Amino acid sequence: MNPAATPVQLDADSPWIVQCDFDGTISLRDVTDTLLQRFAKPGWEDLEAAWELGEIGSRECMAGQIALLDMSAEEMEAHLQGIAIDPHFADFVALARKLGAPVQVVSDGMDLVIRYLLGLIGLDDLPVIANRLVQVGERSWRLDFPYASEDCKRASGNCKCERLAEQLQHHEHVLFVGDSTSDFCVSGQASFVLAKYRLIDHCVDNDIDHAPIQGFDDAIRLLPALIAHERVTA
Repeated sequence: MNPAATPVQLDADSPWIVQCDFDGTISLRDVTDTLLQRFAKPGWEDLEAAWELGEIGSRECMAGQIALLDMSAEEMEAHLQGIAIDPHFADFVALARKLGAPVQVVSDGMDLVIRYLLGLIGLDDLPVIANRLVQVGERSWRLDFPYASEDCKRASGNCKCERLAEQLQHHEHVLFVGDSTSDFCVSGQASFVLAKYRLIDHCVDNDIDHAPIQGFDDAIRLLPALIAHERVTA
Protein backbone atom coordinates (compact mmCIF):
# COMPACT_ATOMS: atom_id res chain seq x y z
CA MET A 1 0.00 0.00 0.00
CA ASN A 2 1.53 3.32 -1.09
CA PRO A 3 0.47 6.39 0.92
CA ALA A 4 2.79 8.72 -0.95
CA ALA A 5 0.65 9.53 -3.99
CA THR A 6 1.20 13.19 -4.88
CA PRO A 7 -2.06 15.14 -5.30
CA VAL A 8 -2.58 17.41 -8.27
CA GLN A 9 -2.29 21.15 -7.76
CA LEU A 10 -5.73 22.67 -7.24
CA ASP A 11 -6.73 25.43 -9.65
CA ALA A 12 -6.95 28.54 -7.48
CA ASP A 13 -8.52 30.50 -10.35
CA SER A 14 -11.66 28.37 -10.43
CA PRO A 15 -14.79 29.99 -8.92
CA TRP A 16 -15.97 26.59 -7.64
CA ILE A 17 -14.26 23.78 -5.76
CA VAL A 18 -15.89 20.48 -4.79
CA GLN A 19 -15.23 18.88 -1.40
CA CYS A 20 -16.46 15.29 -0.98
CA ASP A 21 -16.85 13.21 2.13
CA PHE A 22 -15.64 9.63 1.66
CA ASP A 23 -17.28 7.03 3.93
CA GLY A 24 -20.88 6.45 2.87
CA THR A 25 -20.58 9.11 0.17
CA ILE A 26 -17.88 7.92 -2.23
CA SER A 27 -17.68 4.46 -0.68
CA LEU A 28 -21.03 2.74 -0.29
CA ARG A 29 -20.23 1.65 3.28
CA ASP A 30 -18.30 3.14 6.17
CA VAL A 31 -14.91 1.56 5.53
CA THR A 32 -13.62 2.13 9.06
CA ASP A 33 -16.60 0.25 10.48
CA THR A 34 -15.95 -2.72 8.21
CA LEU A 35 -12.32 -2.90 9.34
CA LEU A 36 -13.29 -2.68 13.02
CA GLN A 37 -15.96 -5.33 12.65
CA ARG A 38 -13.49 -7.72 11.06
CA PHE A 39 -10.15 -6.98 12.73
CA ALA A 40 -10.62 -5.06 15.99
CA LYS A 41 -10.06 -6.50 19.43
CA PRO A 42 -12.93 -6.22 21.97
CA GLY A 43 -13.65 -2.73 23.22
CA TRP A 44 -14.16 -0.80 20.00
CA GLU A 45 -17.95 -0.96 20.34
CA ASP A 46 -17.75 0.58 23.82
CA LEU A 47 -15.87 3.53 22.34
CA GLU A 48 -18.50 3.81 19.60
CA ALA A 49 -21.27 3.88 22.19
CA ALA A 50 -19.48 6.59 24.20
CA TRP A 51 -19.14 8.69 21.04
CA GLU A 52 -22.82 8.24 20.14
CA LEU A 53 -23.76 9.39 23.67
CA GLY A 54 -21.59 12.48 23.27
CA GLU A 55 -19.24 11.42 26.06
CA ILE A 56 -16.18 11.61 23.78
CA GLY A 57 -15.43 13.30 20.46
CA SER A 58 -14.82 11.44 17.22
CA ARG A 59 -11.06 12.05 17.46
CA GLU A 60 -10.78 10.26 20.83
CA CYS A 61 -13.13 7.54 19.65
CA MET A 62 -11.22 6.79 16.45
CA ALA A 63 -7.79 6.92 18.07
CA GLY A 64 -8.88 4.30 20.60
CA GLN A 65 -10.56 2.13 18.00
CA ILE A 66 -7.65 2.10 15.55
CA ALA A 67 -5.29 1.13 18.39
CA LEU A 68 -7.43 -2.01 18.76
CA LEU A 69 -6.97 -3.16 15.16
CA ASP A 70 -5.11 -6.46 14.79
CA MET A 71 -4.30 -6.89 11.10
CA SER A 72 -1.40 -6.93 8.67
CA ALA A 73 -1.12 -4.51 5.77
CA GLU A 74 -1.74 -7.42 3.41
CA GLU A 75 -4.94 -8.37 5.23
CA MET A 76 -6.12 -4.78 5.07
CA GLU A 77 -5.48 -4.53 1.33
CA ALA A 78 -7.32 -7.80 0.69
CA HIS A 79 -10.27 -6.51 2.72
CA LEU A 80 -10.34 -3.16 0.92
CA GLN A 81 -10.54 -4.86 -2.46
CA GLY A 82 -14.05 -5.96 -1.47
CA ILE A 83 -15.26 -2.43 -0.65
CA ALA A 84 -17.71 -0.98 -3.17
CA ILE A 85 -17.18 2.54 -4.49
CA ASP A 86 -19.96 4.52 -6.13
CA PRO A 87 -19.62 3.44 -9.78
CA HIS A 88 -20.26 6.99 -11.02
CA PHE A 89 -17.75 8.81 -8.82
CA ALA A 90 -14.86 8.72 -11.31
CA ASP A 91 -17.15 10.16 -14.00
CA PHE A 92 -18.26 12.87 -11.58
CA VAL A 93 -14.64 13.88 -10.95
CA ALA A 94 -13.95 13.94 -14.69
CA LEU A 95 -16.99 16.15 -15.32
CA ALA A 96 -16.14 18.53 -12.49
CA ARG A 97 -12.61 18.95 -13.82
CA LYS A 98 -13.97 19.51 -17.34
CA LEU A 99 -16.21 22.26 -15.94
CA GLY A 100 -13.21 23.84 -14.22
CA ALA A 101 -14.04 22.79 -10.66
CA PRO A 102 -11.27 20.92 -8.84
CA VAL A 103 -12.30 18.10 -6.50
CA GLN A 104 -10.78 17.08 -3.17
CA VAL A 105 -11.75 14.42 -0.65
CA VAL A 106 -12.20 15.77 2.88
CA SER A 107 -12.80 12.97 5.36
CA ASP A 108 -12.67 12.13 9.05
CA GLY A 109 -11.56 8.68 7.93
CA MET A 110 -8.11 7.28 7.19
CA ASP A 111 -5.84 8.61 4.44
CA LEU A 112 -4.06 5.35 3.65
CA VAL A 113 -7.35 3.52 3.20
CA ILE A 114 -8.92 6.26 1.08
CA ARG A 115 -5.90 6.58 -1.23
CA TYR A 116 -5.74 2.83 -1.72
CA LEU A 117 -9.42 2.66 -2.71
CA LEU A 118 -9.18 5.68 -5.01
CA GLY A 119 -6.18 4.06 -6.67
CA LEU A 120 -8.31 1.05 -7.55
CA ILE A 121 -10.53 3.30 -9.70
CA GLY A 122 -7.71 5.29 -11.28
CA LEU A 123 -7.92 8.39 -9.08
CA ASP A 124 -4.47 8.27 -7.48
CA ASP A 125 -4.05 11.99 -8.19
CA LEU A 126 -7.16 13.11 -6.29
CA PRO A 127 -6.22 15.27 -3.27
CA VAL A 128 -7.12 13.60 0.04
CA ILE A 129 -7.33 15.43 3.37
CA ALA A 130 -7.93 12.91 6.15
CA ASN A 131 -6.56 11.47 9.36
CA ARG A 132 -3.16 9.80 9.00
CA LEU A 133 -3.07 6.01 9.44
CA VAL A 134 0.38 4.80 10.56
CA GLN A 135 1.52 1.18 10.83
CA VAL A 136 3.51 0.85 14.06
CA GLY A 137 4.00 -2.94 14.12
CA GLU A 138 3.39 -5.95 11.95
CA ARG A 139 -0.24 -6.07 13.09
CA SER A 140 -0.70 -2.77 14.93
CA TRP A 141 -1.71 0.74 13.88
CA ARG A 142 -1.98 4.33 15.08
CA LEU A 143 -4.13 7.21 13.90
CA ASP A 144 -2.62 10.70 13.81
CA PHE A 145 -4.61 13.91 13.38
CA PRO A 146 -2.70 16.55 11.39
CA TYR A 147 -5.93 18.39 10.54
CA ALA A 148 -7.49 18.50 14.00
CA SER A 149 -8.60 21.78 15.58
CA GLU A 150 -9.17 22.63 19.22
CA ASP A 151 -12.00 24.87 18.02
CA CYS A 152 -13.84 22.03 16.28
CA LYS A 153 -17.35 21.80 17.71
CA ARG A 154 -17.47 18.04 17.05
CA ALA A 155 -13.95 17.37 18.37
CA SER A 156 -13.31 15.66 15.04
CA GLY A 157 -10.00 14.30 13.86
CA ASN A 158 -10.32 16.44 10.74
CA CYS A 159 -12.24 19.69 11.14
CA LYS A 160 -14.18 19.90 7.89
CA CYS A 161 -15.34 23.44 8.64
CA GLU A 162 -11.73 24.63 8.71
CA ARG A 163 -10.96 22.79 5.49
CA LEU A 164 -13.91 24.51 3.80
CA ALA A 165 -12.92 27.93 5.17
CA GLU A 166 -9.41 27.45 3.76
CA GLN A 167 -10.82 26.94 0.28
CA LEU A 168 -13.05 30.02 0.50
CA GLN A 169 -9.83 32.03 0.64
CA HIS A 170 -9.08 30.84 -2.92
CA HIS A 171 -12.49 30.09 -4.46
CA GLU A 172 -15.79 31.93 -4.51
CA HIS A 173 -17.91 28.83 -3.90
CA VAL A 174 -17.54 25.44 -2.23
CA LEU A 175 -19.84 22.60 -3.23
CA PHE A 176 -19.94 20.01 -0.46
CA VAL A 177 -21.05 16.41 -1.03
CA GLY A 178 -21.81 14.34 2.08
CA ASP A 179 -24.10 11.91 3.77
CA SER A 180 -24.33 11.90 7.55
CA THR A 181 -23.56 13.34 10.99
CA SER A 182 -19.90 14.17 10.38
CA ASP A 183 -21.13 16.47 7.59
CA PHE A 184 -23.81 18.32 9.57
CA CYS A 185 -21.63 21.18 10.77
CA VAL A 186 -19.77 21.83 7.52
CA SER A 187 -22.93 21.70 5.41
CA GLY A 188 -24.05 24.96 6.97
CA GLN A 189 -20.85 26.64 5.75
CA ALA A 190 -20.95 25.44 2.13
CA SER A 191 -22.21 27.41 -0.84
CA PHE A 192 -24.37 24.45 -1.82
CA VAL A 193 -24.72 20.85 -0.66
CA LEU A 194 -25.41 17.62 -2.51
CA ALA A 195 -26.82 15.54 0.32
CA LYS A 196 -27.30 11.82 0.81
CA TYR A 197 -28.93 9.81 3.58
CA ARG A 198 -29.23 11.60 6.98
CA LEU A 199 -27.71 14.81 5.63
CA ILE A 200 -30.84 15.39 3.56
CA ASP A 201 -33.08 15.81 6.61
CA HIS A 202 -30.46 17.96 8.33
CA CYS A 203 -30.36 20.32 5.35
CA VAL A 204 -34.16 20.48 5.21
CA ASP A 205 -34.49 21.11 8.95
CA ASN A 206 -31.87 23.87 8.89
CA ASP A 207 -32.82 25.59 5.62
CA ILE A 208 -29.48 24.76 4.00
CA ASP A 209 -29.30 25.17 0.22
CA HIS A 210 -29.05 21.65 -1.09
CA ALA A 211 -30.27 19.01 -3.51
CA PRO A 212 -30.89 15.43 -2.37
CA ILE A 213 -29.02 12.70 -4.24
CA GLN A 214 -28.94 8.93 -4.09
CA GLY A 215 -25.49 8.70 -5.66
CA PHE A 216 -23.05 10.36 -8.03
CA ASP A 217 -25.22 9.64 -11.05
CA ASP A 218 -27.60 12.25 -9.62
CA ALA A 219 -24.66 14.54 -8.87
CA ILE A 220 -23.51 14.32 -12.50
CA ARG A 221 -26.96 15.37 -13.67
CA LEU A 222 -27.05 18.39 -11.34
CA LEU A 223 -23.47 19.64 -11.58
CA PRO A 224 -23.48 21.57 -14.89
CA ALA A 225 -26.42 23.77 -13.87
CA LEU A 226 -24.92 24.35 -10.45
CA ILE A 227 -21.55 25.45 -11.84
CA ALA A 228 -23.41 27.73 -14.28
CA HIS A 229 -25.32 29.29 -11.35
CA GLU A 230 -28.64 28.05 -12.67
CA ARG A 231 -31.45 26.89 -10.41
CA VAL A 232 -30.81 23.33 -9.29
CA THR A 233 -33.74 21.01 -8.63
CA ALA A 234 -33.71 17.39 -7.52
